Amino acid sequence: MNRVSNIYRLGVKELWSLARDPILLVLIVYSFSFQIYMAATGIPEQLNRIPIAIVDEDDSPLSARIAAAFLPPQFMPPQRVSIEAVDAGLDAGRYTFALDIPPDFQRDVLAGRSPTVQLNTDATRMSQAFTGSGHVQQIVLGEVNEFVQRYRGSPPPPVELALRVRFNPALTQSWFGSVMEIINNVTMLSIVLAGAALLREREHGTIEHLLVMPVTPAEIMLGKIWPMGLVVLLATAFSLSAVVRGALGVPIEGSMNLFLAVAALQLFATTAMGIFMATLARSMPQFGLLIILILLPMEMLSGGVTPRESLPLLARHLMELAPTTHFVACAQAILYRGAGLAVIWPHALALAAIGAVFFALSLARFRKAIGQMN
Repeated sequence: MNRVSNIYRLGVKELWSLARDPILLVLIVYSFSFQIYMAATGIPEQLNRIPIAIVDEDDSPLSARIAAAFLPPQFMPPQRVSIEAVDAGLDAGRYTFALDIPPDFQRDVLAGRSPTVQLNTDATRMSQAFTGSGHVQQIVLGEVNEFVQRYRGSPPPPVELALRVRFNPALTQSWFGSVMEIINNVTMLSIVLAGAALLREREHGTIEHLLVMPVTPAEIMLGKIWPMGLVVLLATAFSLSAVVRGALGVPIEGSMNLFLAVAALQLFATTAMGIFMATLARSMPQFGLLIILILLPMEMLSGGVTPRESLPLLARHLMELAPTTHFVACAQAILYRGAGLAVIWPHALALAAIGAVFFALSLARFRKAIGQMN
């Protein structure tokens, strides 16, 4: 009971220290509210007001019809420019696409020849260029086909494809972006808060006070893990309820309690990682550099951005050792597909094992660091 009391009192001390740190408090509030909302809604789900220029060297009814087909909100009204102004306009970033319709274009189309239409693309606007090129091609081909056939419509396809989209029928970007941002913030903030708690003791000179108290290194570590994990867990529950489900209207298919239980396992692993990294760093700037080196690969290769099956084999096997890989798999299965414990238990068990290993490594490193201070 004395050990439990020590861990509890040390944790309460950390909560009071966090309450007196306005920067970390603002970071927590921002990360689980405004950042979630902006991550879900800040990236357009489709083309929006794309600037396009048209070089009409044919000046025919067909070329005018093509120019008039680029309508808002996907495209801005096309700018008609000369062929000499294309390169300068692309270099200046005034438009993303420049469509060059050659001379005698309509005559060649009606004669059955295959004229070439040139599309110049500013590839520095990567997302717009990738998606918009296909849209421009569809618009041009569609207008040409309708002009040749003299009616709007298309022949019935020989095979009908019945498309069923599960778990996100409308392919709404905010459904995916909001949940994945919560997953990333759980990992980031738990590492930051736990590591900052230890570095704050060292920078303020209060770690020596702990060393003369009748507490063990394990009690000190657990006294920093449970309050930081509790803060992030409460913020996660609030964000899922108020921001994701409330403000964004994203349906949560599975059990929130099960997700929070898995998140608690993730927090156990990542807070231990934060303490381990804090024992390696000598200051907050060094700790920040370590976070960049560790956190970005964990988020990019965990399966939240791209499917893990598309990763190289070596990266796939290495990421099995990262807690975020199993946390992402559990979170997506629970929140998107409504999976239960019978489905996610292998990942949950792996997450608990990884957390235990990180805790043991962090405890060994923490004891070594304390021994050097003595």
